[in-house]
Amino acid sequence: MKNDTIERRHGALIQHGPKSARIYVMECAGADPETLVPELLALGAERGYGKIFAKVPEPASAAFLRAGFHEEARIPGFFAGGETALFLALFIDARRAHTADAVEIERIATLARNAEVRFPGPLPDGCSLRICTPDDIAVMSDIYREVFPTYPFPIEDPAWLLESMRTHVDYYGVSHLGRLVALASSEMDLQGGSVEMTDFATLPGWRGNALALHLLLVMEEGMRRKHMRTAFTIARSLSAGMNISFARAGYWFSGTLVNNTNISGGIESMNVWYKPL
Repeated sequence: MKNDTIERRHGALIQHGPKSARIYVMECAGADPETLVPELLALGAERGYGKIFAKVPEPASAAFLRAGFHEEARIPGFFAGGETALFLALFIDARRAHTADAVEIERIATLARNAEVRFPGPLPDGCSLRICTPDDIAVMSDIYREVFPTYPFPIEDPAWLLESMRTHVDYYGVSHLGRLVALASSEMDLQGGSVEMTDFATLPGWRGNALALHLLLVMEEGMRRKHMRTAFTIARSLSAGMNISFARAGYWFSGTLVNNTNISGGIESMNVWYKPL
């Protein structure tokens, strides 16, 4: 399936395409919401998308809310000026607003919220943590391709990895005797001071060793050194391990994005977690 399009419209950065059958407003930037919202609605109807998902500063939310968007999650102090970020949704296809997994999603979210904050034990013998470099990209691409049959961004593409590494993303890895076995990334908003902790992938034979939590903690250290203020993630709601990892690292649960993202072969609901750094 063709990769989604990432483009600017009226100054806003949006991603859209058939993979997740949605529009994602990644940055409102200087866009006028009164102009942007009608264009999003028209684009969604034209392309047959099921959902419009927007991450917007709270002061810019009025036009979205008047158009029928509702709040799925929020992160206080997200933007550099201290403004709250709202994660807003409008379901063009009303059927997409409902999920058969609602009970299990709530069970996992409750389990994670009740998890105690704690540090992981030592890394397995022979393992170490490090920042990835361009020399790692071929192996990184192989790992992401193996772990994720589908993904909302082309992280299996070496060119994408290299470009993002050069501009605004720090990739971290766990290596065993020099061979990468787990990955994650810190995707920085260098102007806004927020960072998304994302792209967690552990090879099947290495799961169960809390490698994601090890990665998360070392990534936080790196992001503090780069003066990021708020860390957040959008985690698969049915992944108990990932949700518990963020809770154990002291992240706060913010809400569930229903039927939001095509990942690992199908459209899934996602949970938002955040932590002031």
